[in-house]
Amino acid sequence: MVTQLKSPQKPDVIYPDSDGQPMSDNTKQFRWILIIQQNLAWLFADDPNVFVAGDLLWYPVEGDNKIRVGPDVMVVLGRPKGDRGSYKQWEEENIAPQVVFEILSPGNKLTEMNKKQVFYDRHGVEEYYLYDPERNDFSGWMRSQGRFDVIDAIENWVSPRLGIRFDLSGEELQIYRPDGEPFASYEEVSRSLEQAQQRAEQAEQRAEQERLRAEQAEQRAAVLAERLRSMGIDPEQL
Repeated sequence: MVTQLKSPQKPDVIYPDSDGQPMSDNTKQFRWILIIQQNLAWLFADDPNVFVAGDLLWYPVEGDNKIRVGPDVMVVLGRPKGDRGSYKQWEEENIAPQVVFEILSPGNKLTEMNKKQVFYDRHGVEEYYLYDPERNDFSGWMRSQGRFDVIDAIENWVSPRLGIRFDLSGEELQIYRPDGEPFASYEEVSRSLEQAQQRAEQAEQRAEQERLRAEQAEQRAAVLAERLRSMGIDPEQL
């Protein structure tokens, strides 16, 4: 009797959700990652098919867990919102992130950033933006004829995919929404909401005071009319 030997099964590939690296090296880098990620999430809050993530590992090739990168911020148009441990492109209709952002820190090496640029170019990113908050240096690349080209006129550049504008005229980068409103930190948004709530409460208080004054005036008029009637005078004839 011939015994058939079973072919060994290939082990399942594990795609870790973390690369063991910190999200940021300092508070300035962390602040900028949050500002860009949160404001883009707010910008597309009403579109269920725009996924915005920060510090999330992206695996573009099924079966190879070594080919990966964790953009500081990435935007994927055409994929639903929702929590993910990592972005496995083959599970996402093979849609690559169209826009990625990297925020430099003193710990970043030139070789590391060059490798990331090559990775983004190779795996189909359409727009790649790199900001150094220490030097207020902002660079961008856009896919043209199948490969990255440097965006030379980056001042007041408007992202074709996101519609946001980049302004370098101040001491640090300022990003504007398509409606002209600037990107804001959580603290600034929270403060604006508190101020708006205070203004609404003050307006409500003024309206209530006006209502009370109108009621008091009506009551005084009613008392006066009753006194006139008691004197035999018809107030309607006055």
